[in-house]
Amino acid sequence: MKKLSRAAIEALKAEFEGQLLLPGDPGYEEGRQVWNAMIDRKPALIARCMSADDVVRSMCFAQKHDLLISTRGGGHNIAGSAVCDDGLMIDLSLMRGVHVDPETRRATVEPGCTLAVFDAAAQVHGLATPLGVNSTTGVAGLTLGGGFGWLSRKHGMTIDNLLAAEVVTTDGRRVHASDTDNADLFWGLRGGGGNFGIVTSFTFQLHPLGPDVLSGLIVFPFDQAKSVITQFARFTETMPDELSVWLFTRKAPPLPFLPEAAHGKEIVALALCYAGDPAEGEKLIEPLRGFGTAHGEHVGIQPYTAWQQAFDGLLTPGARNYWKSHNFSRLSEAAIDTVVDYAAALPSAQCEIFIGTIGGQAARLAPEATAYSSRDANYVINVHARWDSAEEDERCIAWARDFFAESRPFASGGAYINFLTQDEADRIEFAYGPTYGRLVELKQKYDPTNLLRMNQNIRPGPTSGPPPDAGVSPTAMET
Repeated sequence: MKKLSRAAIEALKAEFEGQLLLPGDPGYEEGRQVWNAMIDRKPALIARCMSADDVVRSMCFAQKHDLLISTRGGGHNIAGSAVCDDGLMIDLSLMRGVHVDPETRRATVEPGCTLAVFDAAAQVHGLATPLGVNSTTGVAGLTLGGGFGWLSRKHGMTIDNLLAAEVVTTDGRRVHASDTDNADLFWGLRGGGGNFGIVTSFTFQLHPLGPDVLSGLIVFPFDQAKSVITQFARFTETMPDELSVWLFTRKAPPLPFLPEAAHGKEIVALALCYAGDPAEGEKLIEPLRGFGTAHGEHVGIQPYTAWQQAFDGLLTPGARNYWKSHNFSRLSEAAIDTVVDYAAALPSAQCEIFIGTIGGQAARLAPEATAYSSRDANYVINVHARWDSAEEDERCIAWARDFFAESRPFASGGAYINFLTQDEADRIEFAYGPTYGRLVELKQKYDPTNLLRMNQNIRPGPTSGPPPDAGVSPTAMET
């Protein structure tokens, strides 16, 4: 491990507002842990920042001492890019401030915020912006990769609601990025990941919502999977923007509204949220109940913040996780058959395949309007392998990779960068598609030495690497 001199550490500590953690210090082991337990890395130093000035100090320290940088917001990223080996981990998790202006319907959010913190602050005023579906996710990483969830069909991607950002660049400058200031950087932040600087503040547009929404689950037996998924695919092609319906296939957790005989058995579940008048939503969702003979349902009017936390119990930290993902413009019969086949062979009780719906307002921007270009992705299918012990690694990872390979012929272009694992560098150019060349140029301008490379990395300089259709990752897996 890289040794930093005591004098260098003391000099940084003298002006640092937050905490500095070295190996062996109380809090170091906890500080280096991230959501995905497959990631086990040991930074030389963890800088737990309290302010944008701390981020500047950390960036300059890393430059001076030739340290690799990783940046932690919520630490939820599947690839584990929040933590590095033998470098400087810039930890933003103490920066959790949220300021909501109900008059302008804007929120200023610090990068350590989770979705739960942001949602709660905005819902005090009956406001929200599109975020993800797991409340422990960090706002920063979600946003920089694009961001989508229950409100995206009505209000677009998370980045479509980003109005401005405060950024620390790799040369230690603090800059404002918006449509009018450093517009090229602002374009790149909207989907380009953490490649161009460290964002210390986000400003979002908010929208009236709730505080209660019509939402919940309808759960069907797995022997009805082909029929349910086919009907889901056709229903979601024409549903209004206010309605989002996602589909999950997994083994049933012991939910109280399900019969005990269904617990632990494969099921197909529809998860829905209506961002409008609940009475109108009830009429719209009624056809879903006719997709089959349900085990049970739990659908009603509940606080939006509660619905945002409904899946937290299935996504707790500490498990081993591996994802593979494709975009789809339409779900063909062959794609549906592949989902059914692999959902029938789950390698662990925690594994699942989910189909998230986007489309709607998110599809109405031009592909080149933001760094995120997959505006034709009406569906994102994520095969989520999740298990507890290293002995299960080979079997669970193989299941996810096999599904990915079998479903690839039916997928559309691009990929959601936040769902790429650490062994998918060969898919980055494919993921960005028509915006990749411009991103390379932007990287050359803002990070020519590739200091910020603990991410789904866009290398500065001429476009290089695998051809644009490279979609299958190598078999090597860093654990």
